[in-house]
Amino acid sequence: MLARGTAQLVAGDRPAIVFADATHPLVQRATLESLVLLGWYRDAPCVLLQLDDADSTALVATSEHADARFEELRPLAPQLEASEAGLLAYARALSHWQGRHRHCGVCGARSVPTRAGHVMQCTDAACGNQVFPRIDPAIIVLVSDGERALLGRQATWPAGRYSTIAGFVEPGESLEDAVAREVLEETAVVVQESRYHSSQPWPFPSSLMLGFEATAAPGSIARAGSELEDARWFTRDELRAGTAVLPPSTSISRRLIERWLNARDRAPR
Repeated sequence: MLARGTAQLVAGDRPAIVFADATHPLVQRATLESLVLLGWYRDAPCVLLQLDDADSTALVATSEHADARFEELRPLAPQLEASEAGLLAYARALSHWQGRHRHCGVCGARSVPTRAGHVMQCTDAACGNQVFPRIDPAIIVLVSDGERALLGRQATWPAGRYSTIAGFVEPGESLEDAVAREVLEETAVVVQESRYHSSQPWPFPSSLMLGFEATAAPGSIARAGSELEDARWFTRDELRAGTAVLPPSTSISRRLIERWLNARDRAPR
């Protein structure tokens, strides 16, 4: 698979990844440092080839796909098959990590990819520091008081969009404490109890979203903190009527909201 920075080569009305086999000229002259092994995909070994601007332009111009183009993963992901979206998320996270570790954090010497692109190795033999891909844990939570769901809105989002509350886990903090802290900081609502639901990798750039359901006291008042433009409670009827524009269907936030909407009882389980 072929990428330029954070953009991926795709083609088709319904976008699909464009792959190149080992005989492709770009693959033939690629350096080991530009290749990242992604494992097996559809019964074949899959490698990410990271291109510069010149190669990217030439590749699009000479592609057998008339509509070949580079697209960013974030808007592209909801249009892809789940397996392709997952593969691109993996590739993007590794590419971003490599790009942010070109120099050793210990001695400052140049670092190069080793072990098929999964380790960044300091080139100073006296140092030899190795850096491995990192994941930043973040919580995302659907808070309910039984009859209502608590959603927030960032100013940069499309008009009318609301989503569940989210934030990064601080050093030395449990996931449950992170849930309570983020909800309090962003909405002034006190969480009484929280329970893990599910997770989703979020390679923008390197997060793992850990989804929770939480309960708040009935009648809790929501007030937006400094990170949100608005925070408010929504009833099921309001959400079903489209009062708020919900997150994309592929996101964990949408999954949490829909689980609450479709719950038989009136409280998170």
